[in-house]
Amino acid sequence: MLDAIRWDTDLIRRYDLAGPRYTSYPTAVQFNSQVGTFDLFHALRDSRKALRPLSLYVHVPFCANICYYCACNKVITKDRGRAQPYLQRLEQEIQLIACHLEPAQKVEQLHFGGGTPTFLSHDELRQLMAHLRKHFNLLDDDSGDYGIEIDPREADWSTMGLLRELGFNRVSIGLQDLDPAVQRAVNRLQSLEETRAVIDAARTLQFRSINIDLIYGLPKQTPENFARTVEEVISLQPDRLSVFNYAHLPERFMPQRRINSHELPSPAQKLDMLQRTIEQLTAAGYRYIGMDHFALPDDELAIAQEEQTLQRNFQGYTTHGHCDLIGLGVSAISQIGDLYCQNNSDLNQYQNTLAAAQLATSRGLVCNADDRLRRAVIQQLICNFSLEFAEIEQAFNIDFQGYFGALWPQLQGMANDGLITLERERIEVLPVGRLLVRSVCMVFDAYLEQQNRQRFSRVI
Repeated sequence: MLDAIRWDTDLIRRYDLAGPRYTSYPTAVQFNSQVGTFDLFHALRDSRKALRPLSLYVHVPFCANICYYCACNKVITKDRGRAQPYLQRLEQEIQLIACHLEPAQKVEQLHFGGGTPTFLSHDELRQLMAHLRKHFNLLDDDSGDYGIEIDPREADWSTMGLLRELGFNRVSIGLQDLDPAVQRAVNRLQSLEETRAVIDAARTLQFRSINIDLIYGLPKQTPENFARTVEEVISLQPDRLSVFNYAHLPERFMPQRRINSHELPSPAQKLDMLQRTIEQLTAAGYRYIGMDHFALPDDELAIAQEEQTLQRNFQGYTTHGHCDLIGLGVSAISQIGDLYCQNNSDLNQYQNTLAAAQLATSRGLVCNADDRLRRAVIQQLICNFSLEFAEIEQAFNIDFQGYFGALWPQLQGMANDGLITLERERIEVLPVGRLLVRSVCMVFDAYLEQQNRQRFSRVI
């Protein structure tokens, strides 16, 4: 079992830098318009030849109400009729992609994100799942990892029953905070009873896993009232928890301009919230997986981390990183072999491109040899909190210390500070460094110095 994380306020303040979350390397900031549909077709052909298993991500951008903190790609509308033309184009995209793949390629993982996927009516959800099953090899025996994001204000028992019937067996529930004053400040009024009703339904209907999302650093939050939220959430006994740091970037995300910055907690208060949350979750038996994620010891993520098979992709920590990830819908990102590509992020342009029978690929990147090497290094550190040089040397035919010699002073500095141990044959991220693993990964990021750090959230 991994040692518990250890809190060190001084080190956190020193290493709490802005940087990527490394759901990919290179990150999406490096994507460029030189990558298009030809590259996607080439990657799909390679996937088909290799008969690689698939992970599908489907983006449903619509929300009935705006949450001021949100940085997702979404469309705020009360008009439920807007979903139908979008679904029409999404189904076109599904068909165009699927014809380049082999029916034998099994879909091990499926995830509906948003927006609010349950913005769709029951008939629309049935229609979309039927179309996916027609064109992709979705599993029928409930062995797949099929998840959907849920807003409890947009779901009830009948919705949960439908989702289970359609094959979903995991739910991720947005909660953020239970304090009414905080909820009013971010325009998301959601009661504990609404949330509990959805969780009770999921358990009764035998969903395999329940995740709850929380955010610390929102307006009007204090260490005391956020601790009460965490206490209530622990009583709901989710299998996993995501506890995100709110990044206030109103210059990039327009809805955040409605947040009164004077009501935001101080950096010291945010640190206090995180420390208390870690203490509460650890006492309740949750394991820190890394990068804001916690899971019970018998959860698949915790077991995979113990067995050093945990991976990370655009869907976060996963046990399906060996799959080719195909993103469907506006702004969705695919990772197929060494290709990253992203659909157009503008809803109208996405729909118009598909109306002309063309895929909406707008940008991306093809990994080179150095990208693949650094991706493997970052993946090992961020998932396992350790790195064996021999594994990298064998896989990429390099001398590790020779290749990364210029980084050694930085790594030695982290070792001197107690974040890591740096030995001749390995790096281990120590308990005091696990909260700061992003900072360790950033040492190996060849692109970071060229980037505007203001595009990224801080580590803590």
